[in-house]
Amino acid sequence: MNKIAIFASGSGTNAENIIKFCKENKKIETSSIFSNNKNAYVIQRAINHDIDYYIFSRTEFYETEKILDILKQQQIDLIVLAGFLWLIPEYLIDAYPNRIINLHPALLPKYGGKGMYGMNVHKAVVENKEQETGITIHYVNKEYDKGNIIFQAKCPVLPDDKPEDIAKKVHELEYVHFPKIIKKILDHYKS
Repeated sequence: MNKIAIFASGSGTNAENIIKFCKENKKIETSSIFSNNKNAYVIQRAINHDIDYYIFSRTEFYETEKILDILKQQQIDLIVLAGFLWLIPEYLIDAYPNRIINLHPALLPKYGGKGMYGMNVHKAVVENKEQETGITIHYVNKEYDKGNIIFQAKCPVLPDDKPEDIAKKVHELEYVHFPKIIKKILDHYKS
């Protein structure tokens, strides 16, 4: 059984999609949800699916190894960032080399970096009159959105698209591809 931990800061729609995929897959278990936001709806999603969850402070995340200790106790194989907004500390990257992945709602290297998340990205895509956008799944390193790219999927940006239209298209790509890529990565580690 492959075990994943999902880190999320917000509502957790992608987290729930992954949880459901894992329940159907039987070879992957969502062991826990970690959040830096005690008000994030992802916590309720964890409760709804009877999954352990942990809420942590900035100090706990950056100045202790409490999170790492929990991950090791759970024997986590892969850390999945699904709408998690903090930079991952070096001690976690060192403990999980090429085993932390992130989903970004744009075609990196465009529209990446600090502050580029959610609607901020989609607004920038519209403002710059891009003809396409999409998702990028990448390994996490010490900089925002700079890790090696694992997978990208594209969708068109139409001239009359609003940021909300783009968000919907991008979410559809996320829901289809993110769970499959998680499975593919885990299959690769186990082979």
